[in-house]
Amino acid sequence: MASCSVCALSLGTPYVPPHRLLASVLDGDTTLAGIVVTELRVPRLVLALIAGACLGAAGLVLQEALRNPLAVPEMLGVSSGAALGVAAPLVLTLSLPAAVQPLLAIGGAALGGGLTLLAAGLGRSPSAVLLTGAAVAAALQAALLVLMVMADQLDLQLIYRYLLGSLSARTWDDVTGLWPWLLVAVPALVLCAPVLSVMRLGDEDAEALGVRAQRARLAALAIAVLLIAPVTAVCGPVAWVGFLAPHLARWFNPAAGAVRWLPWSAAWGAVVVGVADVPARLALAPVETPAGAWTALLGVPAGVALMRSGGRGRGRGRAARRRPAAPTDAREPLYGSRRTASGTADEFPRAGTCTEVRGSEPGRGGPSGAVPPASGTAGTEDAR
Repeated sequence: MASCSVCALSLGTPYVPPHRLLASVLDGDTTLAGIVVTELRVPRLVLALIAGACLGAAGLVLQEALRNPLAVPEMLGVSSGAALGVAAPLVLTLSLPAAVQPLLAIGGAALGGGLTLLAAGLGRSPSAVLLTGAAVAAALQAALLVLMVMADQLDLQLIYRYLLGSLSARTWDDVTGLWPWLLVAVPALVLCAPVLSVMRLGDEDAEALGVRAQRARLAALAIAVLLIAPVTAVCGPVAWVGFLAPHLARWFNPAAGAVRWLPWSAAWGAVVVGVADVPARLALAPVETPAGAWTALLGVPAGVALMRSGGRGRGRGRAARRRPAAPTDAREPLYGSRRTASGTADEFPRAGTCTEVRGSEPGRGGPSGAVPPASGTAGTEDAR
């Protein structure tokens, strides 16, 4: 991550050598390179890290609360609702102050998540919540398409770039606008982490341990809304970070629980967005591409690969646990031998085995013709 940060601050026009970065930030360099680093690149990098951390933590909260690795903000109507809340005033030419945009995003995200829970029966079934959320997200995206048809050419370009998740032209004002929401969301996230570990056991076991599953699921969705909506209001819905970051956290530490996965998921989310923003800014220079396009392009295949590798590992572990124990002496023969009066050795089954003697006379070996285990005494008469 350190090398990615150096690349994000150094590369571009103008190019700033890495050994001059610290002096440009601390000394208040008034040259063009110093102003570009301190006023554009540093806040953009900080915003990328904060946005990735919020999206990664929200993705883990949703996946653990719904017990489904595919439960991401994009499939629950949360991201689509937040985007709709921000894009609607722009198309309808409503002049609103910038401080109201997070409120609109939170209202839209709450609308999308609330519709999902209401349509799924207030979250009684995790699978129902996920399927219903996909339908609600599709409906909200259709509403966004209607707004895009109504927009003029300039607004259409702005909405299109915003919907893909862009960090272009972000300043310190955008960063400082996130702190009030983070001061509310982070303590709630810390309190929610132990409950997520209990929710992994299932609704019935959680109820037995004193956790009301339905209320806990509603609280998890509310925390996810507080994490996603302010970020979406500033830089748009950066796609699939909430899908990839939790899988990276689980893949590197599969034996941990939700309490330990949560900070790692936030860290991996910050790394994903920070790394994706470098090619978004430089790949097609001087034209900037949205960072959300790169996170979706690289995040979905990587997440699927992590799920497949994790599933094979769990399958091998279950197969090893089900494998029967090997006998203590694999060379021990199934049949023993006994010495008869004629001096010949006659085989008999060991204790615990039963051999069918074909063609035996009635009364010898029981009605079924099975020879009972021998006592192993020598000198027994063998009637032939």
